[in-house]
Amino acid sequence: MTGRAHTVDVIAGDGIGPEVMAAAVSCVDALAPSLGFTMSWRPREWGSDHFRKHGRMMPVDGLDQMATGDAILLGAVGDVDIPDDVTLWGLLIPIRRDFEQYVNLRPVRLLPGVVSPLAGVSHLDIMVVRENVEGEYSEVGGRLYRAQPEEMAVQESIFTRTGVERVATYAAELAQRRQGRLISATKSNGIIHTMPFWDEVVQSCVDATPGVVVESVLIDALAARMVLKPESIDVVVASNLFGDILSDLAAAAAGSIGVAPSANLNPPRRHPSMFEPVHGSAPDIAGQGIANPIGQIWSAAMMLEHLGEDIAARVLVESIEATLAEGIRTPDLGGTASTAEVAGAVVRHGVRILDAGLPSGWVLAEAP
Repeated sequence: MTGRAHTVDVIAGDGIGPEVMAAAVSCVDALAPSLGFTMSWRPREWGSDHFRKHGRMMPVDGLDQMATGDAILLGAVGDVDIPDDVTLWGLLIPIRRDFEQYVNLRPVRLLPGVVSPLAGVSHLDIMVVRENVEGEYSEVGGRLYRAQPEEMAVQESIFTRTGVERVATYAAELAQRRQGRLISATKSNGIIHTMPFWDEVVQSCVDATPGVVVESVLIDALAARMVLKPESIDVVVASNLFGDILSDLAAAAAGSIGVAPSANLNPPRRHPSMFEPVHGSAPDIAGQGIANPIGQIWSAAMMLEHLGEDIAARVLVESIEATLAEGIRTPDLGGTASTAEVAGAVVRHGVRILDAGLPSGWVLAEAP
């Protein structure tokens, strides 16, 4: 078959990772033929099992192997017998940093049939743009006098003008395409060097983006606002640590971290970007067939949009919404459906949408 071809590295990972990954891949494969593109999946058996066998989360040349692909689809990573810092710094962070995936994009929406734990909230649509490769998650620092009474630890935050400018520009341009409102998370009243610097650079980037205004909000006040008035928030830009915390808080406000997707983007597209659900590996339910695949499927939809397959991405998201609205949900959302049943329903709705003909304004991409 001729058409658009995409090569994607698949790291299913640990726990429920292989189960939700299989669901997401099946959904994409079901849509691809009708929409004129093909997927070449490259499975990578990396993660905790690889660590147990080889002492590494991925091979020494793992990054080189993935560098030739168009994208990376990642499942859940982590297991109870391996420290989280080993799994994180052995796989996710090297991928993010070597491939300059400096934007972590987290869409948060209240999906049909999912009830927010916040009273009176019936609509939620927030985009969190998190700086993804520097800031507070730095390798600069160390520990001294280990196991001694005077033991100490030093951790340095690294904020570069280039790093802040590129994520702030991305966020400002995203806000420009939405409501023109950007909130910048800060703590410049207490963190006296990096945060005022962050504020200054963000403001300069917004000033260069027509139609966008920025509101600088202290992180503690912003966390409270996300609970008390989430509807007042549209696009948020935040440093690595603040963005990490806020994006999980927003997902919880939308009813479930289990349905939340994320993208680790290299906007210039010099390197592959990576797409992953927010949830963990949940080893306590692994193998039971009840894991929620929505976060992984939605992450795959974000990947398709990044690859230029906008129609497939829209069909997948609408199929997710239709599935949940139909009442087909896994136990974490109060339902009784299995992982496979949810994936099957998403595929069924996707086929229905395509069989009905593309809505007006939906245009298929052309093969290069």
